[in-house]
Formats: sequence, structure tokens, C-alpha cells
Amino acid sequence: MRRGLFITLEGIDGTGKSTQLRLLVQHLKKRGFAVRVTREPGGTKVGERIRKILLDSTTTRLAPLAELALMYAARAQHLQEVIRPALAKGEIVVSDRYNDASLAYQGYGRKLGAETVRAFDRIVCAGTQPDLTLVLDLPPRLSLGRARARQSQQNSKQERFERQGMDFHRRVRRGYLEIASQEPHRVKLVRADGPVAEVQAEIRRLVDAFLARRLERR
Repeated sequence: MRRGLFITLEGIDGTGKSTQLRLLVQHLKKRGFAVRVTREPGGTKVGERIRKILLDSTTTRLAPLAELALMYAARAQHLQEVIRPALAKGEIVVSDRYNDASLAYQGYGRKLGAETVRAFDRIVCAGTQPDLTLVLDLPPRLSLGRARARQSQQNSKQERFERQGMDFHRRVRRGYLEIASQEPHRVKLVRADGPVAEVQAEIRRLVDAFLARRLERR
């Protein structure tokens, strides 16, 4: 492939994105693709430092607009250091979250609105948009329950976004559902309430079909 492909996994906390991303990457590598795995916020040294600020439960009184600006600061660095160079090499970039997360979390969750988020996106991301986005969908009541169970098993603290409450996560989920309804060709909803293997099978079906269409065009 002359230009790589950009695949993102999205969803509210506790939907199993990290597990499903790891299994998807294994599948793609077995098929012989060169894969670059990354995440947001993060993906670079600068981005990981910003991630700590954003996810730290002790970070308080952070203004929603400041939160959005930090997200896009990390994203600008991520694009320059990781995403664009990998795509230029013809790799498949698979990212745990990208700009749809900002629209869902800050646009809907923080109530900044879509236009505010898209203003940042036009400047920072420009034409570097995902080719395929998989949204793992789960009601917040179930997803937050999973997140708390994971924290208990790992003896870890709740991250800042997980502390935001049910109403916040309902708004975020509504944001993801709106994105999927507006861009059905790019964004695919995947029910995340089933066994890991069943969810992964659906993800692989969607990704394999997408790759087949893209490779036929080339």
C-alpha cells in the first residue's frame, strides 16, 4: 500500500478497547501487515506527560476548554512524530482513541459543543482523519461497573474521567452514537456486551471487509 491506513478504536471507559485493540493488532500482523500501535492521549513522550495531567484524579478545576486544548496539544505532537510518518511508510496505524474522543468527551461530555472541537480539529488534524473507526458501545452503567472491577483487580485508583459520574458518561456515549449516525461509512458500532471472543470476531469481520475493499481499489 502506497499510503497506510488509519484505524481507530473508540468508546466510553470500560468497554474493553485495550483488549480488543491488542487482539486486532495480533490478527493484522498475522495477515502480514506492518502495524503501528499507539494511543491517545499519549503516543509520544510529550503526549504521555500530558496524559498524566489529564487522567490524574488529583487534577482538579481544569477548565473544559483547557482540557480540550491539552488534548489537541498532545494530538499535534502525536501526528508529527507517529501517525503521519507511519502512514507515509504505508503502515496501518491502529490507535486507542483519536479525534472522535474529543468530540464525544469534550464536545458532548463537557458541553463545549461540536463547533468548538471542530475548530481545533481543522487546525491540528486537517486532512489526517481515520479511514475506519470502531466504536465499542456499552451502556455507562455496565461500562463503569467493568472499569471499577478492573481497578479492584489491579489495585489501582479511578482515573479522572471515570470519576465524572453517570450523567457525564451518558452524554459521552450519546456523542459517540451521534458520530456513528452522521458518518456510517467510516464509523461502525460494535456491541461490547458479549464475550471477548465474540466482540473480536465482529471487529475482525469489519476490518477484513474494509481492507478487502481498500486493496481492491489499489
